[in-house]
Amino acid sequence: MVSDPTAGIVLAGGKSQRMGTDKARLALPDGRPVILSVVEVLKSICGEVVVVTEATGRYADLALPARRVTDIVAGCGPMGGLHAGLRAIDAPFALAVACDMPFLNPRLLRYMADLPRDYEALVPSIGGRWQPLHSIYAKACLATVEDLLTRDLLALTDLLSRVRMRTLPFATVQRLDPEGLSFLNLNEPDDLMRVLAVSEPASDTLLLERQDDPNRASGPGHSSPLPAGKYMTDPRPGSRR
Repeated sequence: MVSDPTAGIVLAGGKSQRMGTDKARLALPDGRPVILSVVEVLKSICGEVVVVTEATGRYADLALPARRVTDIVAGCGPMGGLHAGLRAIDAPFALAVACDMPFLNPRLLRYMADLPRDYEALVPSIGGRWQPLHSIYAKACLATVEDLLTRDLLALTDLLSRVRMRTLPFATVQRLDPEGLSFLNLNEPDDLMRVLAVSEPASDTLLLERQDDPNRASGPGHSSPLPAGKYMTDPRPGSRR
């Protein structure tokens, strides 16, 4: 049972430029749009879920079981989305995830939500890299977020370095998500092909080794390439909305 009220925040304000189409609407093998899958996982854990977009009315046609809110400060990427989400929720803490994560693991998320709230941010660490868009934030972070927005410091790592952060060790993540799918996200067409391959019943290989791809530049905003193995994240700032 979740220890304290926990909201869910889905960041869905990105332009999907590399995908070439709205990645939140991409259909999973069962026909559901990926954003619906994300919302439904959070609904199984959180008392309230909000979806943050950059434009009023976006995804209204999907009838998502969540409240839709828009960015208060436009053009600020995930930091702006987190700001709007934290402002909107009633709960003192929120699980914040990206809209393009088709294999969120309820067991891992529930474990995170059940931990004692001795932090302002609870952030998984994979290969020594933080995963700030698969994390729990206290609503008390709002003042720091707003200060960073006024100073145009938009990398979520800027926030994490200024709040009381607890790291969820890789060993714990690996124990709860041994297949390593939680952090898989969709940014480019080949990512969708990887999701379809993983979803095939006959597939016993997880096609997630992207850390050595020379075409993937590193950046400070979100997650970064992982050690050799199954776990995949995307390193580029601004890419997870």
